[in-house]
Amino acid sequence: MHAVAEAPQQAPLEADPTAPSPRVGFVVSKAVGNSVVRHRVARRLRHLVRDRIGTLPPGSALVVRALPRAAGATSAELGQDFDAAVRRLRLVGGAQDGGV
Repeated sequence: MHAVAEAPQQAPLEADPTAPSPRVGFVVSKAVGNSVVRHRVARRLRHLVRDRIGTLPPGSALVVRALPRAAGATSAELGQDFDAAVRRLRLVGGAQDGGV
């Protein structure tokens, strides 16, 4: 999994209810597999991110690119890869405990 993020220019120190929520997009190319496989990978990634989006800084934008090996990965492996990518990008924060 490859992830690229754009964090807001100034991250607020406290939760700001007016700040836009984090956005996450997915890129699943034909290299991952046929249409059925690509959509399955995208659904699994959306499910994983839904549980973790509260840990991302408000206003941040994250693009997740699924690599070909994502087609055969378990949900647990995808989750570990996503968590590792977010840690590498230093995007840990937000209102929820746990997760990333």
